Amino acid sequence: MAVHYRTQGLILEKNDLREADRLFAIYTEDFGKLKVLGKSVRKIKSKLRGGMELFYLSEVEFIQGKTFKTLTDAILIENFKNIRGDLKKLKIAYQIIGVSNQLIKGEERDLKIWELFSDIFNKLNNNWSLRFDYQSLIYYYFLWNLLSLLGYRPQLYQCIICQGKLNPANLYFSSKGGGLVCKTCSGKEKYSQRTNPDVVKILRIILKEDFTTLSRLKIDRIHEKLLKDISNDYLKQILNK
Repeated sequence: MAVHYRTQGLILEKNDLREADRLFAIYTEDFGKLKVLGKSVRKIKSKLRGGMELFYLSEVEFIQGKTFKTLTDAILIENFKNIRGDLKKLKIAYQIIGVSNQLIKGEERDLKIWELFSDIFNKLNNNWSLRFDYQSLIYYYFLWNLLSLLGYRPQLYQCIICQGKLNPANLYFSSKGGGLVCKTCSGKEKYSQRTNPDVVKILRIILKEDFTTLSRLKIDRIHEKLLKDISNDYLKQILNK
């Protein structure tokens, strides 16, 4: 007799298989990231359809099949309608899901990652209008905290080479080295790039998980671009490892 497993999960990805099946990637509370097969889920009369759309938070039940885990039940908990009704929020949700699919591999329970997903989607679902800078901040909040939970937290308070104190006027970030470099050591780290103390401040606030302070910041376009460049370079280094 097959053992049935039940848990809450956020639908991260869906891919059509055969005539009516669909393969889902789900980040679950109790099992981490899972690949689950929904048999005949694309049929109009399927009882599973109502709980298995992208970005849905659902209670799912599955059994372990020969090749895939097979979905046996899905009950919608939250459809995050305010995200779906706002193109800016929807874009951020796709960014969050995209980077999580790149970084999270295999099945491993991690309640902190689950809480990060729950927290960020609830925040994104709130009824507020996103400023330009806030759009990027909520994505970077997720990205850097996910990287930290996966073991890639950057060093932002001492030089990664000499371990000395940092001068706010002369800061360099090394994506390859994993943190800040002082001016004296910048010549020894050819991959380091000059950065701005305001961008470093943003990263420190993000990694302190101080969302209240973060949400009050107003960032100009230059600093937003620097944050984007550092984030993309650091992510690229990690994905290449």
